Amino acid sequence: MFVPMGLQALTRNRMRSALTVLGIVIGVAAVIATLAIGQGARAAVQAQIRLMGSNVLMVIPGTVTAGGVHGMMGGNRTLTPDDAVAIKRECTAMDAVAPGVRTFAQLVYGNQNWNTQVNGTTADFSIARQWPAEEGVFITDSDVRGAAKVCVLGQSVKTQLFGDANPVGAIIRIKEIPFRVVGVLASKGSSGGMGDLDDVVIVPLTTAQRKLLGITHVHWIVASATSERTTLTAVDQITDLLRQRHRIKPGDNDDFFIRTQLEIASAAEATSKVMTLLLASVAAVSLLVGGIGIMNIMLVSVTERTREIGIRRAIGARRRDILLQFLFESAFLSLAGGALGVALGALAARAVSQLAHWPTMVNPGAVLLAFGFASMVGVFFGFYPARRAAGLDPVDALRYE
Repeated sequence: MFVPMGLQALTRNRMRSALTVLGIVIGVAAVIATLAIGQGARAAVQAQIRLMGSNVLMVIPGTVTAGGVHGMMGGNRTLTPDDAVAIKRECTAMDAVAPGVRTFAQLVYGNQNWNTQVNGTTADFSIARQWPAEEGVFITDSDVRGAAKVCVLGQSVKTQLFGDANPVGAIIRIKEIPFRVVGVLASKGSSGGMGDLDDVVIVPLTTAQRKLLGITHVHWIVASATSERTTLTAVDQITDLLRQRHRIKPGDNDDFFIRTQLEIASAAEATSKVMTLLLASVAAVSLLVGGIGIMNIMLVSVTERTREIGIRRAIGARRRDILLQFLFESAFLSLAGGALGVALGALAARAVSQLAHWPTMVNPGAVLLAFGFASMVGVFFGFYPARRAAGLDPVDALRYE
């Protein structure tokens, strides 16, 4: 009985009901969108681990200042190719070790050109990064020893210069120097914040050092432990070895950093969790404001319908009937707002994904949480007006003008 009467009361004031629902819609949509962005960020971190490998670590030259602040990261010239050779030879927890340098250069093929990152490294890079050649071959130890002018293209570079054609065997120019394409890397794609991993060219380390950069040191050493469980052991072994090779005295700071993929991923995931909680807290406040709006409108409705309540009580309606009717009205407003908010939040998350190219993930659990919370808000803030309506004295209600 109270359901049709409640719906009739809501439809009599469509504009008021719509404006009341709007607060819940915005709150639920904000919750869904923020949780979707947070879930997407965590998924991006997990994708990064899969792309790089959970047992991968990076050695980077750098020092620490007296205040504990990182200084000159990647700018020092303390790492050499011999360090990489020693790590592979003496660190038993290591599987593959590849030193490398990096620069940016203009690539030219025919009338096509493309500016991209050029990495000089060794054959072990393919193993350490789990990044094989999909077409042709990867650079070899022989290429490194002879400083051969050969290169392996990332998928994005291949597309920019050759389109759908097979580039293996073609000659391209890197900084006006001719290089023969010997292979094309398998696609790595991109992962939130990492950019396009396929926008890269690989050349032999010695070729990059002598012909492109004119240096003898390396910018980084990438390595893979024998397994995820031996990663920390590998870090300790590399630290001890490099401190010995670089003649670092006990108590002095290292002139290098070692970053594991798990460490980077954990930091990124922790940051995304904090941001998600902050955004979700703001969204929850929006829901509370929407609930207060429902309570305010229901109190106004009780005042406007005082004579109606008195008439219903006079012809036999129980206090319980009045209470359930007003609770139904507030709950219906909240549920309708929740349903619209879920749809709007999912659309907002999709728009963020398409416009900002940021991964989002609408989790069914988040939908149920937001929808359930919206329902609780409607019942909680609707209870006081409903109780007030049910508590009206029939005689006083009939006298009300």
